Amino acid sequence: MLKVKKDLVVIGGGPAGLAAAKTAYDDGINDVMILERDFELGGILPQCIHNGFGLHHFKEELTGPEYAQRFINDIEERDIEVKLDTMVLDVTKDRKVYAMNKKEGFLEIEAKAVVLAMGCRERTAGAIGIPGTRPAGVITAGTAQRYTNIEGFVPGDEVVILGSGDIGLIMARRMKLEGADVKAVCELLPYTGGLTRNVVQCLEDYDIPLMLNHTVTAIKGEGRLEAVEISEVDENLKPIPETAKTIKADTLLLSVGLIPENELSKKADVILDDRTGGPIVNEGRETNIEGIFACGNVLHVHDLVDWVTEESQIAGAHAAKYIKDNFEKTGKCAEVKAGENVSYVIPQKIELESGDRKRIPLYMRVSTPLTAVDINLYADGEKLYSFSEPFAKPGEMISVPLAQKTLDDLDNLSEIKVDIIEKEGE
Repeated sequence: MLKVKKDLVVIGGGPAGLAAAKTAYDDGINDVMILERDFELGGILPQCIHNGFGLHHFKEELTGPEYAQRFINDIEERDIEVKLDTMVLDVTKDRKVYAMNKKEGFLEIEAKAVVLAMGCRERTAGAIGIPGTRPAGVITAGTAQRYTNIEGFVPGDEVVILGSGDIGLIMARRMKLEGADVKAVCELLPYTGGLTRNVVQCLEDYDIPLMLNHTVTAIKGEGRLEAVEISEVDENLKPIPETAKTIKADTLLLSVGLIPENELSKKADVILDDRTGGPIVNEGRETNIEGIFACGNVLHVHDLVDWVTEESQIAGAHAAKYIKDNFEKTGKCAEVKAGENVSYVIPQKIELESGDRKRIPLYMRVSTPLTAVDINLYADGEKLYSFSEPFAKPGEMISVPLAQKTLDDLDNLSEIKVDIIEKEGE
């Protein structure tokens, strides 16, 4: 067994891990190691060949591989140590990381700080329990994306997509461009789960039907998928039997949600949030375990990689401060609560000293689509400030800046709450 010591270990070489490692390095932590289980860096980005990345962070439109390559170049320029094809098996609360690869065998890495950046995974057919047989041709949208964009073959000719998450919407267009007959995108809810721009650019521009309040109620076929049964659902999201109809298809793509990859987090006794599926963190993205930080889709599922980068820079910067013993917690802790129409808020608590920060970004999603909204921030029941937005959708994350001066001016603060409500009469 090979034993080594590192200042910082970053678990995951996707956009979150790369941004966190780069930021920590630039903040003076040169002894950094990135552990990645895949054969290359970049996470899911290498298979996302469509454009639309980087508009916020780089102020230009990039493809997924281009976005990833910019950070990969940064890692290489800084000569940050990277171990590919390396599976992390365990993380302990005293920041020991156990991993394995073919070249070195079993590794024990003792770290001063750890950044969890393992990303997320897709829900499968087994996770949602669709009735029927289990033929070939039922796969997740992300798997289909990898088959098409990395492996070089199209998974089917007649396609139905269940779920309107961004990957599902993007793959509807991708399958159409590859010559497949995309019969429909079915969504259980009365609204889409992806970005508005993807609904327009991937479905409407290609005349692909979007069937809201519909779901797949049966899978049919032996050996290979032959057809799916779809049904309308009622206000309780229960299928209406008399609306059932059969659509001929050899492929069913599932875009029914993403789950943060937190098996390693649990091993380190990191406390998870039931709402996000990811760790509970403070504004520095530190978990309840001292010296263990979390960022990216392992923390909560993002809609834009630009937000992943911004959040991971926060985690990397605070991991560097922790390693250098450059901040102290005040001992005070303000809980951050999700109020009316808000499904969750990140971070869930604020407990560090103010230092030289100018603002603390709060990330959140609404629980239902709203138009003409007021976003209200409260401190212990008193309104701090409010601002308006023309709409808010569950598929699009909202970032709200909380000024550090606002917090510094408050004594004995115990709770920050965010409400998002529609304006009366709108």
